[in-house]
Amino acid sequence: MLRQGWKMPEIKILTEAELRELVPLDDDAVTCVEEGFTTLAGGKVVMPPIMTLMVPDHNGEVCVKSAYVPGVDSFAMKMSPGFFDNPRLGLPSTTGLMVLFSSRTGMLEALLLDNGYLTDVRTAAAGAVAARHLARKDAAHACILGAGVQSALQLKALLLVREVKSAVIWARDIAKAKAMATRLSDELGIDVTANPDIAGAVKAADIVVTTTPSSEPLIMADWLQPGQLIIAMGSDQEHKSELAPACLSRATLYVPDSQAQCAVKGELRAAIEAGVIPADRRFPELGDITAGKAPGRRSDADIIIADLTGTGVQDTAIATLARQRAQAAGKGATFSS
Repeated sequence: MLRQGWKMPEIKILTEAELRELVPLDDDAVTCVEEGFTTLAGGKVVMPPIMTLMVPDHNGEVCVKSAYVPGVDSFAMKMSPGFFDNPRLGLPSTTGLMVLFSSRTGMLEALLLDNGYLTDVRTAAAGAVAARHLARKDAAHACILGAGVQSALQLKALLLVREVKSAVIWARDIAKAKAMATRLSDELGIDVTANPDIAGAVKAADIVVTTTPSSEPLIMADWLQPGQLIIAMGSDQEHKSELAPACLSRATLYVPDSQAQCAVKGELRAAIEAGVIPADRRFPELGDITAGKAPGRRSDADIIIADLTGTGVQDTAIATLARQRAQAAGKGATFSS
């Protein structure tokens, strides 16, 4: 029971359809996520380790991420299931929701029933942040590994920060890659093709983005070319890896979104386990670069790897943006207990 005189705050409930309208993948979304990384570099963000529930019988996992960001009125708790056999059932691989609480009182403020949409947007936005700060200015050809929702969003995100003129899609299912290439070519107005030769596709690209749940390395170190940026998005659990460990030792610069997190779940984990990278070696994080605390690309010949495992600060940033826009637009249902 509430104490006498207390009143429960109203709770805003937003559907996926409303959130898609309110928070498109655009410059504002990229800036929102970039500011989150910059704040993370300030050292005052409270971001606990990811909680993961594995569901091995059904090739599934559920991640819970959160972060308290000083100066932000709310914080998000994000629950994100990934069940990777779902496409065989005609269902999406990922879904989920975000819950927003008051940073001052801890009271529930909003339920964002996005079915994973906001995660998709903030993940793609993080790729754009990495490309904005780490890709060559003249980067014009992209290679996307994977043919799911995130692969399409990553290409769209790259177009927000670089003048990408062509792209190639690689996926184990070449028919799916071809279908996506045709759709994206029509939608984006650039030349997008599918290539079953992963080595050739990677070698020819200025920016390579990996978006698969692979548990075996897909990219070999000797494929990497001077001037490339590799944005590794898929490895976000201990059993995943898209880059051969030697890729990290070949890179001129390695940039994690969170080194502590990447050492457990990202490409850095595999490199440490293989003895390629010392466990105590320190790297500038993406937030250090967006904050101007560390340099990014120094030369057009640099090979740079961005290891993006997805952070709770991104979830708080995008969820807060969604709630602000909902309030301004008068969107969402209001629930009073």
